[in-house]
Amino acid sequence: MTSELHARLGEVTERLARRSHDRRQRYLDKIRAAASRGPKRGHLSCGNLAHGFAACDAGDKADLMGEAKANIAIVSSYNDMLSAHQPLERFPALIKAACREAGAVAQFAGGVPAMCDGVTQGQPGMELSLFSRDVIAMATAVALSHDMFDGALYLGVCDKIVPGLVIAALSFGHLPAVFVPAGPMSSGLPNDEKAKVRQLFAEGKVGRDRLLESEAASYHAPGTCTFYGTANTNQMLMEIMGVHLPGASFVNPNTPLRDALTSHAARRVTEITAMGNAYTPIGEVMDEKAFVNGVVGLHATGGSTNHTLHLVAMARTAGIDLTWDDMADLSEVVPLLCRIYPNGLADVNHFQAAGGMGYLTRELLGAGLLHADVRTVAGEGGLDLYAKEPFLEEGRLAWRDGPSVSGDASVLATVEKPFSRDGGLKLLEGNLGRAVIKVSAVKPERRMIEAPAIVFHDQNELLAAFERGELERDFVAVIRFQGPTANGMPELHKLTPALGVLQDKGFKVALLTDGRMSGASGKVPAAIHLTPEACHGGPIARVKNGDVIRVDSEAGTVEALVDAAEWEAREVVTADLSHYHEGLGRELFASLRGAVGTADTGASVFEFAA
Repeated sequence: MTSELHARLGEVTERLARRSHDRRQRYLDKIRAAASRGPKRGHLSCGNLAHGFAACDAGDKADLMGEAKANIAIVSSYNDMLSAHQPLERFPALIKAACREAGAVAQFAGGVPAMCDGVTQGQPGMELSLFSRDVIAMATAVALSHDMFDGALYLGVCDKIVPGLVIAALSFGHLPAVFVPAGPMSSGLPNDEKAKVRQLFAEGKVGRDRLLESEAASYHAPGTCTFYGTANTNQMLMEIMGVHLPGASFVNPNTPLRDALTSHAARRVTEITAMGNAYTPIGEVMDEKAFVNGVVGLHATGGSTNHTLHLVAMARTAGIDLTWDDMADLSEVVPLLCRIYPNGLADVNHFQAAGGMGYLTRELLGAGLLHADVRTVAGEGGLDLYAKEPFLEEGRLAWRDGPSVSGDASVLATVEKPFSRDGGLKLLEGNLGRAVIKVSAVKPERRMIEAPAIVFHDQNELLAAFERGELERDFVAVIRFQGPTANGMPELHKLTPALGVLQDKGFKVALLTDGRMSGASGKVPAAIHLTPEACHGGPIARVKNGDVIRVDSEAGTVEALVDAAEWEAREVVTADLSHYHEGLGRELFASLRGAVGTADTGASVFEFAA
């Protein structure tokens, strides 16, 4: 199945390892020192330990008094308001029972917040979204700070939750860990039909009742939203990076197979603790090769642009200096093999039915586009194990070879005949700074837009101008003061219907911003994550209405076509951002806005030694 590694993967991995060598070695020394102390309960005083098991039943209490049995931490993002996390309510009981059967104990160590960008999209709460990733990491650290655990299971699904859990897991990198997904909801109203209703609403052709009916028919059951945004990209990443069980990502919630996978994750983490013979700390699983595999998966599936932030932040936690340049270089050689909405009509259930992760992994391995020789939580066999798919055989969980032929060529393609020869994620550079753009769903004729700028300091200003009919022309919407320091870098997905309407009318339209777009970034060309941000005096703060802006994803440039001398002499505009900093708890995040790093370094509030 595995072929000789593609030269570009080898080059990028080698330079990544060389660039990261000293930082990575310090990280490995740190987690190996932590591991050398042995099972942690042995270092606690009797008073410490008694507090730690006081609420356990008699059997678990007796087990935790000794040091012979592993204690597994459960960290969960469960809440019952959000569909993706509601199924996690049942998981702790399944996990505890499976751990007991495996001769271990599991304790619910702590919960982490889980907010939904779908609920907060276009609302003030969205300004807390990116910061919630780092809050989740800190909350997980608090949960694990009792130092009673030999391994951990991380239960999370959506946008910032999984990256936050990964950052924390790598901070406790001496602990073996398995990530446990909940799975996607069953298919509802097709995503393209939902998008059409959104555009009709933006044009005033249908009312709010029709829009709400459409949204409710799409988001209709427990489980992850079925489009391929950040949440489902998270699941793909955890699998292709080897910290899910093979085939675990896209099994629907509340099914026998999902429950069997959850129980097996509990058994498996007990097998890979330091108390067994297959010690597999997550800090050594998620190495340079694993992160390169993650980037390859991102490109091959047309995944979320949010991961140009998250992958960088996660890697830095493990002492790995992943950059946008690495991602762009890999995008040039990794073909697009998936058509999942917004990059197609299918949803993730169709992807799963067509062959899912087993087929995708097999296809990429066969072309030398993944590192096969990696450690994973599944055991010996490297990434070849992830070309298999789980099934129930007389009620017992088993794995078989995944399909070697796509079940639907409109959803999953071959490397020989891909949907695109590259991954569609581009790095843009020019006199406006550095940005990223996802063009996998952008038609070729729209991949270079040159048009006058219309400048806004808030997405609601653009929507108001749209409502007034002032945007019926070619233009590049420049929305600035949306970076991490300014207001937490909210997604601007609420703009998609309005910009889509204008584009469908034949106007040349693009978006340029130091903010984020949704993980469901689609057909409108959007140069996002522009850095330096306006709040730091970045070049975007020099743009004036009428300046001709060129966003060229083919050439990899983002430029203001202004005379160089005039451009350098221009005043850098400032803005009153106070309205972003109060209400809905935003005042509590002032210290994070002051500490956050730049987009190209992961937009993290954490500092890791160089």
